Amino acid sequence: MKKSLIILLLLAVVCVSTTCYAQDPGKKLVRGLSNLLLGWIELPKNIYDTSVEENIFAGLTIGLAKGVGMTIIRTGAGVYEIITFPFPIPDDWMPVLEPEFVLG
Repeated sequence: MKKSLIILLLLAVVCVSTTCYAQDPGKKLVRGLSNLLLGWIELPKNIYDTSVEENIFAGLTIGLAKGVGMTIIRTGAGVYEIITFPFPIPDDWMPVLEPEFVLG
Protein backbone atom coordinates (compact mmCIF):
# COMPACT_ATOMS: atom_id res chain seq x y z
CA MET A 1 0.00 0.00 0.00
CA LYS A 2 2.74 2.44 0.98
CA LYS A 3 4.72 1.62 -2.17
CA SER A 4 1.67 2.24 -4.36
CA LEU A 5 1.05 5.58 -2.67
CA ILE A 6 4.65 6.70 -3.30
CA ILE A 7 4.42 5.69 -6.97
CA LEU A 8 1.11 7.56 -7.34
CA LEU A 9 2.59 10.63 -5.68
CA LEU A 10 5.64 10.61 -7.97
CA LEU A 11 3.41 10.17 -11.01
CA ALA A 12 1.26 13.10 -9.91
CA VAL A 13 4.33 15.30 -9.46
CA VAL A 14 5.57 14.43 -12.95
CA CYS A 15 2.13 15.05 -14.49
CA VAL A 16 1.73 18.39 -12.73
CA SER A 17 5.22 19.55 -13.65
CA THR A 18 4.76 18.61 -17.30
CA THR A 19 1.38 20.34 -17.41
CA CYS A 20 2.87 23.54 -15.99
CA TYR A 21 5.53 23.61 -18.66
CA ALA A 22 3.28 22.70 -21.64
CA GLN A 23 4.80 20.30 -24.20
CA ASP A 24 8.48 21.08 -23.77
CA PRO A 25 9.32 18.48 -21.09
CA GLY A 26 7.75 15.82 -23.29
CA LYS A 27 10.01 16.76 -26.17
CA LYS A 28 13.01 16.71 -23.85
CA LEU A 29 12.04 13.23 -22.65
CA VAL A 30 11.62 11.96 -26.23
CA ARG A 31 14.95 13.52 -27.21
CA GLY A 32 16.63 11.87 -24.22
CA LEU A 33 15.15 8.46 -25.01
CA SER A 34 16.11 8.80 -28.66
CA ASN A 35 19.70 9.72 -27.81
CA LEU A 36 19.94 6.93 -25.25
CA LEU A 37 18.61 4.26 -27.59
CA LEU A 38 20.15 5.50 -30.87
CA GLY A 39 23.42 7.01 -29.65
CA TRP A 40 25.33 4.04 -31.08
CA ILE A 41 24.47 5.28 -34.60
CA GLU A 42 27.15 7.96 -34.11
CA LEU A 43 29.81 5.29 -34.68
CA PRO A 44 28.98 4.27 -38.28
CA LYS A 45 27.77 7.80 -39.07
CA ASN A 46 31.13 9.37 -38.18
CA ILE A 47 33.07 6.67 -40.02
CA TYR A 48 30.97 7.25 -43.15
CA ASP A 49 31.04 11.07 -42.94
CA THR A 50 34.81 11.17 -42.46
CA SER A 51 35.34 8.68 -45.30
CA VAL A 52 33.28 10.83 -47.67
CA GLU A 53 34.93 14.10 -46.60
CA GLU A 54 38.52 12.80 -46.57
CA ASN A 55 39.29 9.18 -47.54
CA ILE A 56 38.59 5.63 -46.39
CA PHE A 57 41.73 5.46 -44.23
CA ALA A 58 40.74 8.63 -42.38
CA GLY A 59 37.23 7.23 -41.98
CA LEU A 60 38.52 4.03 -40.41
CA THR A 61 40.86 5.84 -38.02
CA ILE A 62 39.75 9.41 -37.28
CA GLY A 63 36.09 8.65 -38.03
CA LEU A 64 36.20 5.64 -35.72
CA ALA A 65 37.69 7.73 -32.90
CA LYS A 66 35.11 10.50 -33.44
CA GLY A 67 32.33 7.91 -33.54
CA VAL A 68 33.35 6.27 -30.27
CA GLY A 69 33.61 9.64 -28.55
CA MET A 70 30.29 10.91 -29.89
CA THR A 71 28.55 7.64 -29.01
CA ILE A 72 29.60 8.08 -25.39
CA ILE A 73 28.68 11.78 -25.37
CA ARG A 74 25.27 11.32 -27.06
CA THR A 75 24.29 8.38 -24.86
CA GLY A 76 25.33 10.32 -21.74
CA ALA A 77 23.34 13.35 -22.92
CA GLY A 78 20.33 11.06 -23.36
CA VAL A 79 20.61 9.81 -19.79
CA TYR A 80 20.99 13.39 -18.53
CA GLU A 81 17.91 14.59 -20.44
CA ILE A 82 15.81 11.65 -19.25
CA ILE A 83 16.71 12.36 -15.62
CA THR A 84 16.14 16.13 -15.88
CA PHE A 85 13.17 16.22 -18.28
CA PRO A 86 10.68 17.78 -15.80
CA PHE A 87 13.00 20.73 -15.17
CA PRO A 88 13.88 23.59 -17.56
CA ILE A 89 17.60 22.79 -17.48
CA PRO A 90 19.20 24.26 -19.64
CA ASP A 91 16.94 27.28 -20.15
CA ASP A 92 13.61 26.45 -21.84
CA TRP A 93 14.53 22.77 -22.30
CA MET A 94 17.05 23.54 -25.04
CA PRO A 95 19.01 20.53 -26.32
CA VAL A 96 22.34 19.72 -24.74
CA LEU A 97 23.81 18.65 -28.10
CA GLU A 98 23.56 20.01 -31.63
CA PRO A 99 22.06 18.47 -33.66
CA GLU A 100 19.57 17.43 -31.04
CA PHE A 101 18.97 14.02 -32.66
CA VAL A 102 21.63 11.66 -34.02
CA LEU A 103 20.30 11.84 -37.58
CA GLY A 104 19.50 15.53 -37.48
